[in-house]
Amino acid sequence: MSSSWNESDDYEQSGDKEGRAWKLVENLAQGALKEQRRARRWGIFFKLLTFIWLFVSVGVFYNAMHVDLSGAPASASHTALVELDGVIGTDDVNADSVVTGLRAAFEDKGTKGVILRINSPGGSPVQSGYIYDEIRRLRGLYPQTPLYAVVMDIGASGGYYVAAAADKIYADKASLVGSIGVISSGFGFVGAMKKLGVTRRNYTAGEFKAFNDPFQPEDLEATQRWQQSLDTIHNQFINVVKQGRGDRLSDNKDIFSGMVWTGEQAVKLGLLDGLGSAGYVAREVIGEEEIVDFSLRLTPFERFARDFGAGVASTAVKVLGLNSLSLQ
Repeated sequence: MSSSWNESDDYEQSGDKEGRAWKLVENLAQGALKEQRRARRWGIFFKLLTFIWLFVSVGVFYNAMHVDLSGAPASASHTALVELDGVIGTDDVNADSVVTGLRAAFEDKGTKGVILRINSPGGSPVQSGYIYDEIRRLRGLYPQTPLYAVVMDIGASGGYYVAAAADKIYADKASLVGSIGVISSGFGFVGAMKKLGVTRRNYTAGEFKAFNDPFQPEDLEATQRWQQSLDTIHNQFINVVKQGRGDRLSDNKDIFSGMVWTGEQAVKLGLLDGLGSAGYVAREVIGEEEIVDFSLRLTPFERFARDFGAGVASTAVKVLGLNSLSLQ
């Protein structure tokens, strides 16, 4: 009996084992890759599902909270109400939204009178003037429809500017009324910068372009010119109040000093015609107790979209460095 060693057979067997091992590794790798792809697809699916759910939820919430002015009665007699609540010129209280509400109120055939309910410390003189002019225009178009301003907590500065266009103005005895003046304020950090050893680098085109820069010494000539502009706007404010209130104003020189008065004091000064709420005016002055709100308000969805868009735009400006140069 003899035995022999076959080197080629052993090599072939070894090669077969190695091939099967690599095949197994390959299968495992492909299986893991398929599992990753499957997990990725499911992840995308669930993210998409979550997005759809959020979108539908917001839509439902939007429909539930939406106030449609078209639902206001077109024939039944009523008192129309438009709100002006907040700082004039902001996203929440801008001239366009107030004017849109006023136009809808006057155009409605069932409107017996309009109440502009004001709760504002003032704001933009430009937008206040826009609302004032529109009230005067609408009163000319609808002479049989009176408009009354009712001040809540405060109707000052731009808030009173707008109220002056009304046929009559009412408020509570504790309401704050007046502030017929103009303000422009800021800070000066020149002394602090010297102590800290900080140097200001500001490049402009135009002699007075940076006259209000808080990090530079005050320019007396520029300040005088700016004061002239403030005085001009103040005189415009005074003329508007005189035009709106006429002979009802008293001769008290402090009326246009920028002072704020209580409702009780304001009646004596001729800044108000009487004391009363919106309900009182609707019931006792207009003679129609039923009040329909024509205020144009952003729905929660619209507010979210606006704030989100503003946030994205602000971030983009900062990231791209677009805020380094401006024409203001």
